Amino acid sequence: MPLVEARNLPAHVGIIMDGNGRWAQQRGKGRALGHREGAAAVRRTVRAARRLGLRALTLYAFSEQNWARPEEEVDALMELLRDFLLTERGEILGNGIRLNAIGNLGRLPGLVRAVLDPLRRESEGNEQMTLTLALSYGGREEIAHAARVLAGEAAAGRIDLDDITPDALRAQMPSLTVGDPDLVIRTGGERRISNFLLYGLAYAELYFADVLWPDFAEADLHAAIASYQRRERRFGLVPAPREEPSERRPASITRIAI
Repeated sequence: MPLVEARNLPAHVGIIMDGNGRWAQQRGKGRALGHREGAAAVRRTVRAARRLGLRALTLYAFSEQNWARPEEEVDALMELLRDFLLTERGEILGNGIRLNAIGNLGRLPGLVRAVLDPLRRESEGNEQMTLTLALSYGGREEIAHAARVLAGEAAAGRIDLDDITPDALRAQMPSLTVGDPDLVIRTGGERRISNFLLYGLAYAELYFADVLWPDFAEADLHAAIASYQRRERRFGLVPAPREEPSERRPASITRIAI
């Protein structure tokens, strides 16, 4: 398993969980089986993230565009989501995890909200890790909603146009209450963002894994974080100068890379 430094962990990790359908198709099974195995991968990943000490984990569980999928697939996904929340309730509450949800939650069926909303309330005081489920979520939609809020404030005379700044826009985005994502992982071999955390993604490190989501294991999470830890994050600035060996240093002294 790749080695991960405990002192240089990303504070906020987002994951685009892709590949459930292809995983099932490769085995000659229906897509519903892929989604069930994907739910098991969610459990493994949440536990692994909690053991590592990550402060925030955001999982792209269901996009706004996913509502256009066949009705039977959407219904199966909602049932799986409900089952996940019921079975993981004890672990979430017992391990100090705060459950959060972002997106157009009003579109979720009552069977999901009946479980999701109470668990969010019960866990809101937990501080060990924040698990955010992006449900009926879209990055463009989130930005548009934030813009409408600020435009309404300006139209009502409560703020000036000059008050509409990047920070003011950011403050209206529920996805960033835990901070900008430091690392975003996408499984399934695709190299795209798919409308996920677009505003906060500006300086995130990206990691694309070929493994399909149902096969994503703790070692894969460690590999992604180990890759993150080898990178130099500059946020648009120039690299820090490297220290050169002193010309006065005796020739008998050797510098050792650690």
